[in-house]
Amino acid sequence: MPKKYHILLLVILCAINNSFLSAQVNLQPNADSVRAQRDRMVRAATLAYQNKVFTKADTIRGSITPERAWWDVLRYDITIKPVFDSHFTVGNNLITYQVISNEQPSMQIDLQEPLKIDSIVLDNNERLKFSQQGNAWYVQTPKQSLFSIHTVRIYFQGKPQIAVRPPWDGGWTFTKDRSGHPWMTVCCQGHGASIWYPCKDHQSDEPDQGATLTMIAPSNLVAVSNGRKISEVKNQDGTTTTKWGVKSPISNYCIIPYIGDYTSFSEVFHGEAGPLDITYHVLKEDLQKAKDYMPFEVRHMLQSMEYWFGPYPFYQDGYQLVEVQHTGMEHQSAVAYGNWFAHGYRGKDLAANGWGSKWDFIIVHESGHEWFGNNITSKDVADMWVHESFTNYSETLYVEYRWGKKAGNEYNFGIRQNIRNDRPILGRFGVNESGSGDMYYKGSNMIHAIRHSLDNDSLFRSILRGLNKEFYHKTVTGKQIENYICKKAGFNYLPVFTQYLTTTEIPRLDLHFNQDSSILSFRWKNCIDSFNLPIALHEAKTNTAIKIYPSTQWQKIKVSKDQLPLFNPDSIKFNYYIQVDF
Repeated sequence: MPKKYHILLLVILCAINNSFLSAQVNLQPNADSVRAQRDRMVRAATLAYQNKVFTKADTIRGSITPERAWWDVLRYDITIKPVFDSHFTVGNNLITYQVISNEQPSMQIDLQEPLKIDSIVLDNNERLKFSQQGNAWYVQTPKQSLFSIHTVRIYFQGKPQIAVRPPWDGGWTFTKDRSGHPWMTVCCQGHGASIWYPCKDHQSDEPDQGATLTMIAPSNLVAVSNGRKISEVKNQDGTTTTKWGVKSPISNYCIIPYIGDYTSFSEVFHGEAGPLDITYHVLKEDLQKAKDYMPFEVRHMLQSMEYWFGPYPFYQDGYQLVEVQHTGMEHQSAVAYGNWFAHGYRGKDLAANGWGSKWDFIIVHESGHEWFGNNITSKDVADMWVHESFTNYSETLYVEYRWGKKAGNEYNFGIRQNIRNDRPILGRFGVNESGSGDMYYKGSNMIHAIRHSLDNDSLFRSILRGLNKEFYHKTVTGKQIENYICKKAGFNYLPVFTQYLTTTEIPRLDLHFNQDSSILSFRWKNCIDSFNLPIALHEAKTNTAIKIYPSTQWQKIKVSKDQLPLFNPDSIKFNYYIQVDF
């Protein structure tokens, strides 16, 4: 399937899924027809996944090619001037890099059409030759000494791709606010940062020494970006040059310009690592609304996240929340917010049981990515479950932190309705393919099941905090995350990850009691041969508990009369994303 049709299909799927969620939440009379239409779209998505043919361009975009392998990005210093009326951009990126191999073919720089590179200068004095192959540009660099450090400044311009449905569709957004002021920003996670500036567009190589973004915009507008403002200079032509920067490593797709009729207000959060600067950038017309709403929501979010995951990972760059036109995105230290200053997800309760309407989804979810996605970043987009599954589970943990464990369990159970099981969560590596959207809700339920099977919340919390300490500001593989959890848990959960990440089958727990219900036989079915998820069951009122370790072979265990009620199928399925068959 051509890429443009594949993207169109995903957009349609999202629309159908949103319709389905609306039907569930509002109990519309046509819910059955919406559900049937959704099922047809899921089947179409499954077929598209199975029949997808990858191209050389996919490999060039999604793998560490020889032209990428020999140099390591140290920092980006980007300058951009967007022209609102013509939707035109011009700029440059000064890339500082280190040579890490003696094998040095040409240098691959990524910049997506219709943008064009004008010129490239090495070390501020040597103009380099280059050629283009699709969205990859190959720069002829001279032989350079191993471990030497150099710069290339890449000048570019053109009319960039415009986002049709941000943040799900990548590109620039040129629009106006309610008062008629120009309002500009970028979304680029799915398409990649090279949709708006030249870079090494692969998640495995973040600029170790941070990045700056300099924006040249009309002086009647305010330019905001990641981290902290470094400088601001008014020019004689009615524009202002504003420079922002981060000191921490940062993913390419998280570096974002926000330009609009902004005003700001600030506060200090006293967190685990000391005082954290918080700044809110909102449209002037929304200032009072934001002041009345945002600080309360953000403080609760930070308290929960730091409790479960450890200190906010970017104290030195601060935390910002920036109002945008779209729903929101996890742009590191400058989180995009477009949830209309209201609870839920733009009015929707994604759990459809009340718990999802008690808090601001975008503030919690997109900020949760500061730990999983921005602090811990997957090397390959095929492992994006590391970002989305843990961040989706941060919602459950947030609900639990504020309203108790029962509420958290109910929220996690409620979001299960959104699982499609259309294709595996794990994408295919080296071809720039992320997996199914089930990395959100199904991935969250996978983590929830592992937590309940572990049956030790103190240990589980230490694992979450340990992940953010062990892999602080690092890019990782999914296997590294899986192995860490197994090591700290003292149990081999690898088959559990394999089941939920690589198959679309829901494991089935077969239970069978003998005639007097004193002996329970049990096994796993509808799963991989090695599936081994333990099942821990509790009844708080009677202080009764049992833990079984099913395999795909029948096993037996003695059960007391007090333990019999624990094997209620609905109760088991409440905390484990499985089927249960007596």
